[in-house]
Amino acid sequence: MKYEEFEGPVEELVLLKIKEIEEKEHIKVLHVIESGSRAWGFASPDSDYDVRFIYVRDMDFYLSLRDTKDFIDWELNEVLDINGWDLKKALQHFHKSNATLFEWSNSPVVYYTTDAWKNLYSKVAQNYFACKPSLYHYYGTANKNYHEYLMDDMVKYKKYFYVLRPILACKWIEEKKCPPPVLFDELVNAVLEDDMKAAVEDLLAKKVKMSEADKAPKIEKINQYIEGKLSYYKALVDSMADDRNPDWKALETEFRKLVTES
Repeated sequence: MKYEEFEGPVEELVLLKIKEIEEKEHIKVLHVIESGSRAWGFASPDSDYDVRFIYVRDMDFYLSLRDTKDFIDWELNEVLDINGWDLKKALQHFHKSNATLFEWSNSPVVYYTTDAWKNLYSKVAQNYFACKPSLYHYYGTANKNYHEYLMDDMVKYKKYFYVLRPILACKWIEEKKCPPPVLFDELVNAVLEDDMKAAVEDLLAKKVKMSEADKAPKIEKINQYIEGKLSYYKALVDSMADDRNPDWKALETEFRKLVTES
């Protein structure tokens, strides 16, 4: 790929950017992944790269009395969208069972990671997954995107996947009680009803040939499917009890360990 003065694989470009961030921000990066449509498996030809990372600072930063920033917005242009979360912010969001953070942890596109992060996630953080907040996140995402993008006669086909994917994530969580896979194809193969697969496969075939801005007639069969699922999952999530893990000790132990080692 060509990016300003750089020509080469995007993986090399991302690693150069991460090294630059570490040096200028005085941080240690723990985990770097691709998020968004490229990780989900339905990027358009002109999609940008949504790079997300988790980092840790030295102990003095966390002991400071001054207000401190818990994220880094590094770059946003037509090719790269790079930002990251501080480790403390990440662990606080694991405690809330933040669905986006579980997606970052399970992305199929990993640019860089560390044993420290892998151990943290596998031994501690994944135990904080909870069904109700995760279902609420995916239901809310699907509902918002459906009403914002798919109500007109002419729609952007890419937006269908921003609704179908969270709906299938809801179905996965309902059936399997664990974090849904990031790749759309895995969700389709595992939980999409057989009578909908042909319509979704046809939609995907058309979408990958379209640019981000292209529109085409809405697909009634898929719209009807979406509306039924939105109604069902709204009722389901409203009826569920809060199942978040209230314990902080395990996360705090890992936080202190990583900060003292940084």
